[in-house]
Amino acid sequence: MTAERDLPAEKETLLDSAACALMQTSADGMFLRVNRTFCSWLGRTSADLVGKRRFQDLLTMGGRIFHQTHWAPLLHMQGSLSEVKLEVLHADGTTIPMIFNAIGVERDGVLIHELAAFVARDRDRYEQELLRSRKRLEELVAEATRLRDDAKERALSAEQMMGIVSHDLRNPLSSIMMASALLAGGELSASEQRFVSKITRASERANRLIGDMLDFTQARLGGGLSVSLGPIDLHAAVSESLDELRLAHAGRALLHVQSGDGTCVADASRLEQLVGNLISNAVAYGQPDVPITVTSAVEPASCVISVHNAGAPIPPVTLATIFRPMTRGAAAGSANRSVGLGLFIVREIALRHGGDAFVTSTAEGGTTFRVSFPRA
Repeated sequence: MTAERDLPAEKETLLDSAACALMQTSADGMFLRVNRTFCSWLGRTSADLVGKRRFQDLLTMGGRIFHQTHWAPLLHMQGSLSEVKLEVLHADGTTIPMIFNAIGVERDGVLIHELAAFVARDRDRYEQELLRSRKRLEELVAEATRLRDDAKERALSAEQMMGIVSHDLRNPLSSIMMASALLAGGELSASEQRFVSKITRASERANRLIGDMLDFTQARLGGGLSVSLGPIDLHAAVSESLDELRLAHAGRALLHVQSGDGTCVADASRLEQLVGNLISNAVAYGQPDVPITVTSAVEPASCVISVHNAGAPIPPVTLATIFRPMTRGAAAGSANRSVGLGLFIVREIALRHGGDAFVTSTAEGGTTFRVSFPRA
């Protein structure tokens, strides 16, 4: 296209039959020359275009706007454009996607634009497929976000309801426990005493369950369990907790191993709750004829409470989620069956003390839950 008008005939023929469309326009877009390739792609002749049509006249409405707002200003400022994709109108009214390169040159003091173009149907299909895929991905992301938000809202509502119901259950349960205590202090036959004892134990289990549900709600919605830290004797706190637990689990042997000086900073009531939850878990899953061993150890910088029981090991798939809420209840038919909040609360108590909870479980060594937190 940059050759003079007196190009040899063979050179003119070569440019006319080039594998790409070649055009020459004036600064305002009027066609000065077009090769045969461009004409054949558009179903037009050179006579239809040269001196009669402007380049922008062959573009769609969007293309014409782009030509006015981007193409012409950029070509004027930069002197060239490359890889611009436009839709060009065929003689039959259909459109052909084309990729254009353009350059401005000066001939005899007159600015001329020289253009080269390629049909880009395959690229256009690829881009359209990318756009469809992106739109589909955006729709999937939006749907996933909606489902996630719905799930969070349902979970929040359920947790709030759990806290409200648990709180409201405490008043009638307190009345039952008070009534059973009064009955137990009266003159009862042996069979009546057994019934009252069952009522008392069932009330205590229900009270612990309600406590777990309230703690769970506080941990999930209230930013964590409340703790009141102060100087305590860790060994004494664990020992007192075991004294009460021996009454609740009269048929099980609970051993206490102490190590180091017991003084530390912690919340004694929360640690007693922690030990109670671990013992309940050990009673539910441990081997009944083997003692449960509770160890309280105070080291120079940390405190450790561990509970060990023999029995079937925890499956590896369960170990990964053992401290999540509602993932593992007591054995079927067990009196200690729960909604699976005990171990979740154990870890929450450990976290509120600045520590964490861990578990190891093998067929040979049994199962050991270990809580460690800073001593100070």
